[in-house]
Amino acid sequence: MSAEVLAVCVVHAELEVPGRVGRTAIDKRPVPGRVRVHKLGLAGDHVADTRDHGGVHQAVYAYSEADARRWAHELGRDLPAGWFGENLRIHGLAVSDAVLGARWAIGDTLLEVSAPRVPCAVFQHWSGESHWVKRFALRGDTGAYLRVLTEGSIGAGDEVRVVHVPEHGITARDLFVGADMDRLNLLLEVEPSISDDIRMQVERHARRHANAARAVAQRTEALSVSERSERTMAQRTARIPESSAGEARG
Repeated sequence: MSAEVLAVCVVHAELEVPGRVGRTAIDKRPVPGRVRVHKLGLAGDHVADTRDHGGVHQAVYAYSEADARRWAHELGRDLPAGWFGENLRIHGLAVSDAVLGARWAIGDTLLEVSAPRVPCAVFQHWSGESHWVKRFALRGDTGAYLRVLTEGSIGAGDEVRVVHVPEHGITARDLFVGADMDRLNLLLEVEPSISDDIRMQVERHARRHANAARAVAQRTEALSVSERSERTMAQRTARIPESSAGEARG
């Protein structure tokens, strides 16, 4: 079964939210017809927080219909196209497991998978769900950001053709979870199109792994010291009866 775009979504209205910026453009909804796609995203779309969102490496955000349906079932509510803040709701493609650097031809555009989505406090506020950011992160169904290699237009019903997949095989989910540092370091070496944001994500994962290894080493050392102390105490205790018996014979 081929993959297709179910809906193309752009900002419906900006909303007021708590936080540094105070506004968000996360409320995206489907629009009819074909939508122009430029280097910085879709015509009619924008971001409110330009420090943490948007730019050429986060020009377009795609989310899988299958992932959306799983969440809808779990939350017991409808999650229409655009609810995740996505520009493209896609059917038939495991978006979160797309390989970084993979290229998708949609309509007359060419897009490249550039990064996973990292959930934020605005997403938490928008969802209205308790502990939403933690739940979303634990699931790891992040969707994927795309950069625009060839500008054009996209419309609902367009086929999504994966025309290139890098050999490294590291996915948006792999980068988000960060479980295998060897593979993430490989990504830095072999994928020429990665952004500074991805490099920072890899560095954060490296620090997390280093801190975890250091904590394990400290616990192991503490346990070793405790075991040595217990062994010494046991040896001393074992010698007491012998001493006492000798004194009694004297």
